Amino acid sequence: MTDVIKEPTGDPSAEPAAPSKAGLGDTIRDWWGGLSRPAQWAVGVPAIIALALLPLFPPPLLDTPAVSFGGVMAQFAMYALIAVGLNVVVGQAGLLDLGYVGFYAVGAYTVGLLTSPNSPWNQTDGGWLNPSWAWLACVPLAIAVTALSGLVLGTPTLRLRGDYLAIVTLGFGEIVRLLADNLGEVTNGSLGLSQIAYPQLGESETRPGGVFSPGNLGDTSSWNPFVRANNGTWWFWLGLVLVIIVLLIVGNLERSRVGRAWVAIREDEDAAEIMGVPTFKFKLWAFTIGAAVGGLSGAMYAGQVTYVNPRQFDIITSMLFLCAVVLGGKGNKLGVIVGAFLIAYLPLRLQSVQLVSEESTGYVLLALDVAVFVGLLVAWRYRVQHMGPWIQRGVITATVFTGVMGLLLLGSVLLFRKGGAQSLGDLKYLYFGIALVVMMILRPQGLFPARQKLLAYGRQVYRAVRRPAPEPVTVGAGR
Repeated sequence: MTDVIKEPTGDPSAEPAAPSKAGLGDTIRDWWGGLSRPAQWAVGVPAIIALALLPLFPPPLLDTPAVSFGGVMAQFAMYALIAVGLNVVVGQAGLLDLGYVGFYAVGAYTVGLLTSPNSPWNQTDGGWLNPSWAWLACVPLAIAVTALSGLVLGTPTLRLRGDYLAIVTLGFGEIVRLLADNLGEVTNGSLGLSQIAYPQLGESETRPGGVFSPGNLGDTSSWNPFVRANNGTWWFWLGLVLVIIVLLIVGNLERSRVGRAWVAIREDEDAAEIMGVPTFKFKLWAFTIGAAVGGLSGAMYAGQVTYVNPRQFDIITSMLFLCAVVLGGKGNKLGVIVGAFLIAYLPLRLQSVQLVSEESTGYVLLALDVAVFVGLLVAWRYRVQHMGPWIQRGVITATVFTGVMGLLLLGSVLLFRKGGAQSLGDLKYLYFGIALVVMMILRPQGLFPARQKLLAYGRQVYRAVRRPAPEPVTVGAGR
């Protein structure tokens, strides 16, 4: 009888690599992690520059015919800030916050109350704020006020968990909206606050209000990017800088003791408490930091649109913010930014897209849709149930999609809106809801799931664990 032992070769580089079953996201992360720090800067800086130039020269397939593409990208930058801040609360610390729009509203109303002529607290008309730099001065105030509101809300409520915390935060978002609607003497009620200050930079004869002014439409005939850019593009550039700064701050926090505490709380709060982690303090940290980032985005929103009212901060908007985090991947900063882009871009891109152009085409499409739907049901009944899980999931997804499309064709086009007047951009809540259902079936961790790394000697330990087993060496009589 021969004995078989596993003998290491002594040279890790000479050993064959383990077979990889990583997906596209893991492949990109592994490639990025294998680059040196200078190489990462050499790749990242040109990518950021290309992203900054995208609103100036939008590709035909990516452009939004119904609205300004620069304005769309500015909205994406604001949503990206919100997604990064909400990701700290939901993705890193594991706290379910359904009322994050409340912090967004607090930041916007802080700027509006201090700079709008409709506000009794306006400080730009003989007060301590100069209109030329009033918005810039209000941004740190908005961050401080929202951070304080997160501290005040979190101190009595963060001892709650799960559904109870979700209900409390949901109530906070609604309380902020109702206060803005009912305190008419301060917030001007449902009429809102108009003429809010914005950065008055780059003023000239052609741009009397500056580059951030709503009247800056840009000059599309010029190749100078600073002349070609409209106000939306300038807001996008400002938002891009703020997103990078926030990502650097949050990334450093994640790699610190604070980030390790957040991960421990998210995975098992009781175990973290037993191991000596002051869970309440670190949850309050996450809540306050997330609130501050939400207030920064609200200040950007108020400056760009120069008008706020309570209807802009309803609970549905908060659900869209959470949808961006869930779709992108909780805990992954770049993933939630991708989710924010989908939330901001898709409804505006589909705003000019109609289901059908005429009624006869709608009947033909409805007949085809019903035929495909029935075929999928028959295939599921007799064939697909005995196949692999991915085929089953694909058939389920296709069945849901064709069923929803059939209802849209029948209800929105053929019965109520003749000639295909229904725009797909008006149905954003429907297809985002469908997307969440499909994600829960096929990829519940999100498009770009987070992958926790070992923080101390992570790369060396990871490679040692993934090292393939050496070939068995026979000893004894069989050698």
